[in-house]
Amino acid sequence: MTGIAERLRRTREDDATGFDRRLIAPMILGSVLNPINSSMLAVALVPIGHAFGVPPSQTAWLVSGLYLATAVGQPVIGRLVDSYGPRRLYLAGTALVGVAGLLGVLAPSLWVLVLSRVLLGFGTSAAYPASMTLLRTESERTGMRSPSGILAALTASGQVIAVIGPTLGGVLIGLGSWHLIFAINVPLSVICLFLGARRLPKGAPQSAPSGTDVPGMLLFAASLTAFMLFLMEPGFAHWYLPVLGLGAGAWFVRREHGEAEPFIDLRVLRGNTPLLATYGRQLLAYTTSYAFLYGYGQWLQEGRGLSASQAGLLLLPMSAVGILVTAITGRRPEVRAKLAVGAVAQLAGCVALLPLGDDSPLWLLVVIGALFGIPQGLIGLANQNALYAQADPARMGSSSGLLRTFTYLGALLASAANAAFFRDGATSAGLHGMAWMLVAVAALCLVASVADRSLVRVGRDT
Repeated sequence: MTGIAERLRRTREDDATGFDRRLIAPMILGSVLNPINSSMLAVALVPIGHAFGVPPSQTAWLVSGLYLATAVGQPVIGRLVDSYGPRRLYLAGTALVGVAGLLGVLAPSLWVLVLSRVLLGFGTSAAYPASMTLLRTESERTGMRSPSGILAALTASGQVIAVIGPTLGGVLIGLGSWHLIFAINVPLSVICLFLGARRLPKGAPQSAPSGTDVPGMLLFAASLTAFMLFLMEPGFAHWYLPVLGLGAGAWFVRREHGEAEPFIDLRVLRGNTPLLATYGRQLLAYTTSYAFLYGYGQWLQEGRGLSASQAGLLLLPMSAVGILVTAITGRRPEVRAKLAVGAVAQLAGCVALLPLGDDSPLWLLVVIGALFGIPQGLIGLANQNALYAQADPARMGSSSGLLRTFTYLGALLASAANAAFFRDGATSAGLHGMAWMLVAVAALCLVASVADRSLVRVGRDT
């Protein structure tokens, strides 16, 4: 052990001008906690629904609960990372993941399971802004202006987990039950805690925020929840829900502009149109991505009649192609071409969903999954590179947390779409209705990618 420690010490000293590679393992492992919980659930929604005797419109809250928590948690944790440093928040978040996993294993009802997913959402909110802040710190220390290789590694790690997530979920369900997809969080949490405690720099807090903007947090959550309830069960009888959502949202924006320590720092967006456009593209792209992941996974089981493990295997091509695309393009910092190609592929994939039926051949299902892998490998990484170039370095934690917030807002919209179109089950007719909506969303993403001329400079100046 002494010899290993000495070699590690010498490696660190000899590489004083390079990125501290001891940070990579905890950064990557922490960052995959969210995608592994997202991807495994894609094949578990149907078995969970059968276990509790509830329709897809209720199991959709397992998706919404996690992403509502992350949408609320990311801005707060991002700002806390800026103030207190990444180590403390990383350790607290990964510990909460373990607690949430235990609660999920023991859950006696669907709504306790939803609570477990909410805790998972808060717990998995810490690793990404912590990692981005560590990247910025190492960049300043080493003089690396754009660590695109490390960013690509973070993205690729999430895609690797997305590859094995649905398949792993199917295997776990086959070996035992859906409870195992929650139990796996316990050992993952322990590993992250061990690596984080040993490798992440302690670092003194830069500044402590004067307080938590609890009213802003509640207004943000109330606005999102009101819109989610309406989108999941749209109808004139629920007209008051969007009114409440708009009212809470307007009050939230007005309040945040006047707060010294706001829940969401809207100053990140002030005068930064390119960054705002990046957030918009992230919202559109991930609405489509998550709607496909969860909707297609449910349709494969209920509409096409496949098992959970078979559905997991048919989702493999999506992430496998995503990994390949990232490996080929990840180190190139230019983003405009990546976004345009990714948006075109996403639009084509949505169109390809329209002719699917209960007897569609397996080869076609494989091709569609592979087609959706192209935007998975391009758009997320391109938007990360854009944010890295566009955001104020002093607010990198807040800005990166807000990027994830828009990602999860997309997931919330996707969950609402699944609930609305699969109200009577994941039928082919419901899939077609959702596909038409996604065609419109993907087309908007394509326009937003091609029309943003500021992207031409991103990558050339880094």
